Amino acid sequence: MLEKIDISTLNDNFFTRIGREWMLVTAGNATKCNTMTASWGGIGVLWNKNVAFSFIRDSRYTLEFMDNSDYYTLSFFGGNMMKELTFCGKNSGREVDKIKETGLIPVHDGNITYFEQAELVFVCKKLFKQPVSPDGFVDKTMTDKFYADNDLHELYVGEIAEVLKKA
Repeated sequence: MLEKIDISTLNDNFFTRIGREWMLVTAGNATKCNTMTASWGGIGVLWNKNVAFSFIRDSRYTLEFMDNSDYYTLSFFGGNMMKELTFCGKNSGREVDKIKETGLIPVHDGNITYFEQAELVFVCKKLFKQPVSPDGFVDKTMTDKFYADNDLHELYVGEIAEVLKKA
């Protein structure tokens, strides 16, 4: 069971949580939602708010859910569900029901969705969206390495409005 906690009590290593254990970015509600695996992103402080930085490629089905939602969630599983997260990262919600196929148990709370199996969930209120532009790179080798196919990311900054942690 997940319980609401004060964000100041967290001492997690988000380099590990995001980069090695991955997370699910989920937007939508009980009627319709989509989730995708992310291993890029960040946690920090911006505009005097605790925020999460999320990057979603233009080609991802989750992008339209993000654009049509005021809130989204980041679900962390502590490395316990890598098979399921791999599936969610390699398959499109346009073609397959990722939640059903992986056995994830969705929790719908108003206009947000997260997963019962998560250890930690950030409920994020969308504050900012900006396309990543190849012109913005100082190190031009980055565009060749990460955007050779021109499938760029949208950067979302979300205020961490609520933190839920497994009891």
